[in-house]
Amino acid sequence: MLFRQTAVTLSVVALMSLSATGRELPKNPTALSAPDPAEAARLRARGQDLGYNLDYDAALTMFRQAMEADPGHPAAYRLAAGTAWIRLLFERGAVTADDFLGQVKSDPNRKPPSAVLDAFFRDHVMKALSLAEQRGREGGDTADTHFQIGAAYGIQATYAATVEGSTLNSLGAARHAYREHERALELDSNRKDAGLVVGLYRYGVSTLSLPTRFLARLAGFSGGRERGIELVEAAAEYPSDIQTNARFSLIVIYNREGRFDDAMKLIDGLKRQYPRNRLLWLEGGSTALRAGRPAIAREVLEEGLAKLAGDPRPRAFGEAARWRYYYGASLVALRQADAATRELRLALSEPGRAWVHGRARVELGKLADLAGDRVRATDEYRQAARLCRGDNDDACEKEASGLLRKRYQ
Repeated sequence: MLFRQTAVTLSVVALMSLSATGRELPKNPTALSAPDPAEAARLRARGQDLGYNLDYDAALTMFRQAMEADPGHPAAYRLAAGTAWIRLLFERGAVTADDFLGQVKSDPNRKPPSAVLDAFFRDHVMKALSLAEQRGREGGDTADTHFQIGAAYGIQATYAATVEGSTLNSLGAARHAYREHERALELDSNRKDAGLVVGLYRYGVSTLSLPTRFLARLAGFSGGRERGIELVEAAAEYPSDIQTNARFSLIVIYNREGRFDDAMKLIDGLKRQYPRNRLLWLEGGSTALRAGRPAIAREVLEEGLAKLAGDPRPRAFGEAARWRYYYGASLVALRQADAATRELRLALSEPGRAWVHGRARVELGKLADLAGDRVRATDEYRQAARLCRGDNDDACEKEASGLLRKRYQ
């Protein structure tokens, strides 16, 4: 579970980032003129801004142009690999913190990745790693060299854990990423961006059982919950090309830690920075629900649903079901039974992960309990438990089982 839980390590941007289209992915560029590092950096920054606003095609174009402007720099190749990874997760519907909190385990019905996207990812991440290692041979033992090498290994580990579902395949790359970024911090303690990977793995190790923590340390990973969070927080404040990435990571951590006010503050800031990213409103609503603030959740989700209705860009797999489920759950908590029933039925009518449908069934069961119909309520809870069990959602199955024993009030 270590690398599943810390799959957020390189790009929790997957929660809310790049939309996907069917356009052909770009080939590696060929240098036509002298490298222009400043222009390449500007293009990478522009590409990330577009990506966080869900403008996938434009973002990928910027990364390609950044490669052309400075073919020897590994960052643009790594970012392009990241877009392929994000696209795969987007197509699978991994779009909110629920997918990364550890309550919903890996998809038991995971399909092999698209051969085109898989090849694109591997080609670009290996190019990024090759260029980073070449810079190390030519430039020596520098913090930036170790950061770039570690970042390439980090995304390899994340891809193996989340797309391939292979802890074993992720282990070697994860160890390389951790060690490279630890070395970057040793060489330059001001490189707070290197603290993201180190901090996330420290935090991830701290959440494991004692025997598993011992094995993780044997593999070369240190623990430390508070220190891990401090490192990620420092990366989130440090101006760099992973700053926003660190902020998305903190949304997951703060939700896991029950620090919902801190999570909402981050989400609100990201909404102002990336106003075209409708998924930030989805995350804001779901976080408010976890915090037990259904009125805020309803308000945020209604604003997000208005954005969704006017957004012609592609949607993630199961995205509509998520919107309707979270909105319906907020209405259940507010005792708006008719509207809640309508939304939850819509959630069930949309394609989506079984655990989303299972959680919608839990909410319908609550409505039946509130209406005094215990027979219908228990039927909904049984269906919910079955759906959630089949999709590895332990938290939902536990809630449904508890409600079978005790009526919702």
